[in-house]
Amino acid sequence: MSSGLIVAIVVIAVVVAALGAFAVRHRQQRPGLSRRFGSEYERTVARHGGDTAAAERELALRVERHRELTLTPLSGAERARAEEQWAQVKARFVDDPRQALANAEALLARVARDRGYPDSDVDAQIDTISVDHGEHVESYRELHALSLPDAAGRPADTEEQRAALLRARGLFTALVGAGGEPERAHARGPAKAPVGRRAGRVPTRREHHA
Repeated sequence: MSSGLIVAIVVIAVVVAALGAFAVRHRQQRPGLSRRFGSEYERTVARHGGDTAAAERELALRVERHRELTLTPLSGAERARAEEQWAQVKARFVDDPRQALANAEALLARVARDRGYPDSDVDAQIDTISVDHGEHVESYRELHALSLPDAAGRPADTEEQRAALLRARGLFTALVGAGGEPERAHARGPAKAPVGRRAGRVPTRREHHA
C-alpha cells in the first residue's frame, strides 16, 4: 500500500470521526436547548424560517452571553416597591392603556436591570432574559410593540392591550421572585373576590370609578 493511499485513508477516517462527533453534540444540544427555552425555542426556529441549526446557533450564543452575567435576587424592599409600581400600572390602564403598557415595559426593564440583566438595548435584554424565562419572554416583546403607536397612528384594541398586560405579569412575577403562580389572562375556578377586585385583574373604566 502506497504512503499516499495511507494518508488518504487516515484523512477520511479523521473527517468521518469529526462528523460523527459533531452529530452527537448536535443531538445532545437540541433537546437541551428545547427544554431550556421552552416555547421560545419554537419561536426562534420560526423566525429563522424553520432552519433549526441557525436557530440553535442563536440560542447557544444567548446562553454564552448569559454565562457572563452575575444575577442577584431583589431584596424584600425592592420586591415590595416593584409590586406597588405594578399596581399603579394597572390603575393607569383604565384612563390611558398605551401609557400603562409603556410604564409596564419600563418597570420590567428596570427590574431586569436590577437583577443583573443588560439594559443597553431592549432586544438584547429580552434575548438574555429568555435563557431563564423562555415561556414568558414573548410577553415582553408584545408589551413593547403595543406600547408604541402603529404606523397609521391608530390605537391598539383595548382588550388586546389588557390581555398583553396580564401575560406580562407572568414575566414580572418571575423576575421579582415573588413566588406563586404566574398571572393568567383566563383563570379558571371559582372567584375568591368580586369581579374587578381580584389582585391579578386589570380593572375596566366602570370598575375603577365605582
